[in-house]
Amino acid sequence: MTVRPEYNLIKREECQMKQKRMKFLLAVLFSLALTLPAWSAQAATTITSNQTGTQDGYDYELWKDSGNTSMTLNSGGAFSAQWSNIGNALFRKGKKFDSTKTHSQLGNISINYNATFNPGGNSYLCVYGWTKDPLTEYYIVDNWGTYRPTGTPKGTFTVDGGTYDIYETTRINQPSIIGIATFKQYWSVRQTKRTSGTVSVSEHFKKWESLGMPMGKMYETALTVEGYQSNGSANVTANVLTISGKSF
Repeated sequence: MTVRPEYNLIKREECQMKQKRMKFLLAVLFSLALTLPAWSAQAATTITSNQTGTQDGYDYELWKDSGNTSMTLNSGGAFSAQWSNIGNALFRKGKKFDSTKTHSQLGNISINYNATFNPGGNSYLCVYGWTKDPLTEYYIVDNWGTYRPTGTPKGTFTVDGGTYDIYETTRINQPSIIGIATFKQYWSVRQTKRTSGTVSVSEHFKKWESLGMPMGKMYETALTVEGYQSNGSANVTANVLTISGKSF
């Protein structure tokens, strides 16, 4: 049987159409694959007791010694917190390190945040963390409730559109990241309250060191809500931690 030329032409056109349909189908599937993570994002998780973990690249922790607490872990660095009848409670999301590098070795650290803050008593909205060797607990306080932190005055510092008073205190035989210990606390307390903006964390570290307040190896930096013998709530809607140009 002789195959006519027009038959071969039809077959080629059919083959080309099938290839085009296959390419279109693959493009659609690839597009769906790119959007799948957004569709399958996990719902917010709420925790009520002491717990640590990692979510969306952020390390989180709820710590309390007594009372009622609730922390909802939203996407990225966002979270909300509620507390009542507590002794002491901290809610935080940031980054924990392995205590092998100084802040200068890690690179520039900053946090950009936005929050609503409703302290019903003694409470802080702050950047918080620890260092080792020496063991220090540090606070950069942007807002507070009925008590404004104080201590031994070390100086003042203007950065990020505001002026901070710098204090140092000592805790004797108190809970710490290594157990019961005696350690220094470093404080930068903003003179005027705010609930959003950028905190140039590394600039505070450098200022403290220039005032004879040595920083050790980095253990933690986190945006934190702390309550002490109080009730209250907070909702952190944005919390972007940037370290050496990388945002989490």
